[in-house]
Amino acid sequence: MGNTKNIISDMDKNLEKVLSNLLDKDTYKINFENDNYKVTINPEHLYKVIKNLKDNDKLKFSQLLELTAVDYPDRKLRFTLVYIFLSIEYNSRIIITSNIGEDDTVESITSLFPAANWYEREVWDLFGIAFINHPDLRRILTDYGFNGFPLRKDFPLSGNVEVRYDMATKKVIYEPVKLTQDFRDFDFESPWEGKNVKNKND
Repeated sequence: MGNTKNIISDMDKNLEKVLSNLLDKDTYKINFENDNYKVTINPEHLYKVIKNLKDNDKLKFSQLLELTAVDYPDRKLRFTLVYIFLSIEYNSRIIITSNIGEDDTVESITSLFPAANWYEREVWDLFGIAFINHPDLRRILTDYGFNGFPLRKDFPLSGNVEVRYDMATKKVIYEPVKLTQDFRDFDFESPWEGKNVKNKND
C-alpha cells in the first residue's frame, strides 16, 4: 500500500513539474479522480503536452487507449476532445481533455502515436473535428459522399440516405433513411417503429 502511495505522490510531482515547465499556471488544471489523472488544457497546447507526457522518463504515458469527443451544442466551445493514455511502467492512466469550437482545428498526434490515425479519422467522420497534419483524414465509418456528422446532437434523423447492396439488382444502391424524429423523445411504445404504432392484435 505504501508503494502505491509513493508512486502516486511521485507521479503528482512529476506531472505538475512537466506541465508547469510547458504551460502557464492558468492554462491547465490537474485533478485525481477514481485512480485516474485528469488534465484540462487549451487545444493549442495538446501536441506538445502529449509529446512530453510520452517522452518524459518519470511519466512514460506511452500507450494511447482512447481518443474521442463529446458534443455540447449549447456551449460556445461546443466540443470536448478526450484523450486517454496509459503509463505501463508506472501503472497510471491520464485523461486529457480540451474544449474547442465548432470550426477549430487540432494538431494531429499520429506522428507520436500511429494508433491515433484511425481514432482521428473517426472523430472527423462523426463529429467534424479536423486534425492538422493528419496523413489521411477522410471518412472511415460513413458512406462515400455522406453529408453531415452523425454524432453531433443536432444531426437530423431523416432527410439523409444510406447505402446497401441490393441482391435483386446486383448493385449498390442509395435510399432514404427511414427514421422518425420522435426517437429523440423516446416513449417506450415501439423503439423500432416510432410513436403511435398500433398493436397487430388490435
